[in-house]
Order: sequence, then C-alpha cells, then structure tokens
Amino acid sequence: MERQTALVLGATGGIGGEVARQLRDAGWQVRALRRGGSLPMERKDGMDWVRGDAMNREDVLAAARGCSVIVHAVNPPGYRRWAELVLPMVDNTIAAARAQRATIVLPGTVYNYGPDAFPLVREDAPQNPLTRKGMVRVELEQRLRVASGDGCRVIVVRAGDFWGPRPGNSWFSQGLVKPGQAVKVVNLPGSRGVGHLWSYLPDVACTMVELLQRRESLEPFAVFHMAGHWDADGTQLAQAISRVVIRYGGAQPALRAFPWWLTALAAPFMVTLRELREMRYLWQVPLAMDNGKLLAVLGHEPHTPLDQAMTATLEGMGCLSTAPPALASPAD
Repeated sequence: MERQTALVLGATGGIGGEVARQLRDAGWQVRALRRGGSLPMERKDGMDWVRGDAMNREDVLAAARGCSVIVHAVNPPGYRRWAELVLPMVDNTIAAARAQRATIVLPGTVYNYGPDAFPLVREDAPQNPLTRKGMVRVELEQRLRVASGDGCRVIVVRAGDFWGPRPGNSWFSQGLVKPGQAVKVVNLPGSRGVGHLWSYLPDVACTMVELLQRRESLEPFAVFHMAGHWDADGTQLAQAISRVVIRYGGAQPALRAFPWWLTALAAPFMVTLRELREMRYLWQVPLAMDNGKLLAVLGHEPHTPLDQAMTATLEGMGCLSTAPPALASPAD
C-alpha cells in the first residue's frame, strides 16, 4: 500500500499551513516541523507537530522518516538573512527526500524572472532575475532539478502574491490591510493602471494536493504556473475588499497609494523594508502567468470566485463583523 505521510516544513506560515491542512483533510498523515514547543512531538489539529529546525539536517532527516512527500514551504522571516539561510535549508530537504525517495513540493516565486520574461510567463521562460533574492531562488530550483535525477521527484507550483484567511507574512496582510482591524484604508502598492497577479492560498494548496495525487505520472522535475486572480489595473482586489466591507455594514474604505517614500527613509535602519524595496519592480510592470500546462494535466485550475475568497479572507483575518450580512444592517 502506498505511503500517504507528508512532512511539511513551514507549516506555521501561510502556504505551508494551508497545504498541511488540505493534505490532512484529504486523508494524508501530516507531520509538521516547527521550532519551539514544549514536547518533542505533539498531536494537534489532526497533525503531528515535531520539534526541530529546518536548518538542522539531522532534525529534517529524522522528521522525514517514513514520508513519501516533503513540502518545502519554509523561508527566512521578514526576508532577513535570505542568502545565508535559503540554500542550506533546501539542501537539508533534498538530503531527506533522497533518503526516503520522496517527492518535494515547492511553492515557487516570480522572483526568478526579469523583464525579458514578462508580461506572460511560461514554465520554460528564461530565468534572468534582477535581484539577489531572485538569484538565490534560481539556484534553489537548480539544486532541486539536479536532485530530481538522483532519487527524488520535484513539483514546483509557481503563483502570484498570496492572500487568504491565514496569509502569514504577505503583501496582503502587511501592506494592503491590517489584520484584526476594521478596514478603513486599502493601500495600493502598484503603479497606477499596472496589473498584478494574486493567488488565493486555498486554491494554491488545492492545486498542490491534486498534483501530488498524479505525481507518479509527472516528469521528475515538474513545474506548473497558476493564473490565479489577475488584477488588470491594480485596483480590482481593493474594490473587492470594499464590496465585502460594505456588505458587512462597514463604511467605504479609502484607497491610497502605498507609502514607498516612507520605506525609502526607513530602509537603512530596517532590514525587512530594505529587502521589500528590492522587489518593488514587480509592482511597476505587469506580470501574469500562463497556466496552459496545469490545465493540460488537471483539466482545470482551482479558482475560488473573488468576492467569496475575499469574504473568507477578511473574516479569517478578523477584519469584519462576526455577524452575517443580513444581521449587520437590520434596516436593510
């Protein structure tokens, strides 16, 4: 009988947590590696939480024992120490996958690409990044490609900026709106009229789970792009936020430009802001992704309607009244 145990690295983050929950709900045994915790292993939320560090190879090898899938969704927090930590962590994942002959699943980034691949990016587009973080991600995927010919399989699912009910560290939850607060203002990071690609976390996780069900029929190093939610002029996501807020009895939020000038002043003193500014070019040019390969394999792309996804997101982030719309405005 085929093993159905998956190790998730980064399960406390946005995409890692969503993939872990969807694997659990699909009948997988899920093991999640996390730093801290009072016990070496704890059963919680239908998953086994194992104490360990993705930077420690022995921890990863031990946690992966008996697993047929390793989800590599771990990143340095706040972009800090990116070049120092990203590659050692993926090397540990590769070592564990080789030992178990497991499939690695990676949430890919658009950092890998420069303007020569824009505006519609296919899986075979050249990877000529403009930034240091992009160069690190290109090297990360190259190491995975090599590993796919030596004892393990790899699935890369590349998507746009993440948003969802539990988005973790993301542009949506740290730039557009503030978690735990009523939405009074929506910040717009992009240049006026420039489209931007967003990906709803439950849709991305669902895509990964469906691809895992077909992993034996995929090429050893399989890359897929998601079309996600394309915001054609950079305001459509904000307009969806406004519609949901009003539906729940709130006032029309103000739309304003993200204060990039403020990040420029603070960047010399704050590593996270300095690193975020390096990626500003992705808000100044349109970048969409071609999902033709994904459609050919799955026959569809999981895609939650925009307002439905936005309602779940703002509810999950604590930005809406807990009352349903019918009760939020009795006069209506």
